[in-house]
Amino acid sequence: MTSYHTGFLNTQPAHVIESDEEALEVATKLSQQFQIEASHRDKTRTLPFAEINAFSQSGLWAITVPKQYGGAEVSSWTVAQVIALFSGSDGSIGQIPQNHFYALEVLRTTGTEVQKQKLYKEVLDGRRFGNALAEFKSKNASQKNTYITPYQQGYLIQGEKFYCTGSIYAHRIPTLVKDDNGLEYLAFVPRDSEGLSVVDDWSGFGQRLTGSGTVKFDHVYVDAEDIIPFSPVFSEPSLVGPYAQLMHASIEVGIARASFEETLLQVRHARPWIDANIDVATQDPLTLYELGQVAVDVKASELLLKKAANFIDFIKPKVSKENIAEASIHVARVRAHSTETALQASSKLIELAGSRGSQSKTGLDRHWRNVRVHTLHDPVRWKYYFIGNYRLNHILPPRRGTL
Repeated sequence: MTSYHTGFLNTQPAHVIESDEEALEVATKLSQQFQIEASHRDKTRTLPFAEINAFSQSGLWAITVPKQYGGAEVSSWTVAQVIALFSGSDGSIGQIPQNHFYALEVLRTTGTEVQKQKLYKEVLDGRRFGNALAEFKSKNASQKNTYITPYQQGYLIQGEKFYCTGSIYAHRIPTLVKDDNGLEYLAFVPRDSEGLSVVDDWSGFGQRLTGSGTVKFDHVYVDAEDIIPFSPVFSEPSLVGPYAQLMHASIEVGIARASFEETLLQVRHARPWIDANIDVATQDPLTLYELGQVAVDVKASELLLKKAANFIDFIKPKVSKENIAEASIHVARVRAHSTETALQASSKLIELAGSRGSQSKTGLDRHWRNVRVHTLHDPVRWKYYFIGNYRLNHILPPRRGTL
């Protein structure tokens, strides 16, 4: 269990990004900087506190804030590209803001005007949101045992969460809770709340720096104004589910692309196999065949990602049961494809680099480990099921955050 500090939470006012173009320019430059020490951070499990602080201070964590509240309100395609850029540099850093943007989309969907003004301003100032949604000890993934009870002018939270990606780095931890009537809410709990414990016990062999461990709540008080309804997010048509999955697909597309680019570099320095009867590995016909396959798959995933993102923005002004279902199918397609593409691309990186690529000092395995762990978030086999059922039987997929 790694110790960590909280001094970095005392942030200065962040830069405010004003356009999609600026967001992509800042993301390109910053992700290139983060790539330099990515392998070292992964090997030593050095949590990227400084990098995450620089990430949010750059203004990139506020790019989805609506324009009427002072944000850039960039397109879903821009958000997808930003996440893909950082995921290619460091898969963990690419995933950490996903739950932050997810919480902001829930806020946009069900928050009151007062709540939006308050929380959007915090984000524009550089504040980061984590997550405490999933639970490790319940009978199934949908069962939740973290409850709120009325107390004074707010509520008390009791329970325990796991897979709390980003909470180690967060100023607030949006927490999924239930009341006595079974209704769900998202409580934006301040990180320094009494009775709240963030435990760095995430031990996954990939995405090692996401801080996806435990958050414990022992009678943690939260103001009523910091709790927003969550049940309507999926009981009614909303973009929350497709938007969440779009960002997960972006992580995989970013890792797939980075794996392919690294493969090209490795092949240029590899030794040719004796049976190829050539002088340089770049002329090996079987290697060229493998590279061609990966190149096609990576480009296909990128195009599917763009199509899904554009469709989400197209229906955003007026959502319905039917177009939200279609958005979920668009995103399921890219998730299914990008999962297999990223696994294949990261595996081919090691294979085509040769025996030298297996040496721990190269760090070439981090892309495969990262994508293998991330793709377990929700099983791709069910993506194909819902796509097939929609196309053949016209059955709308369920509305939830995993689709």
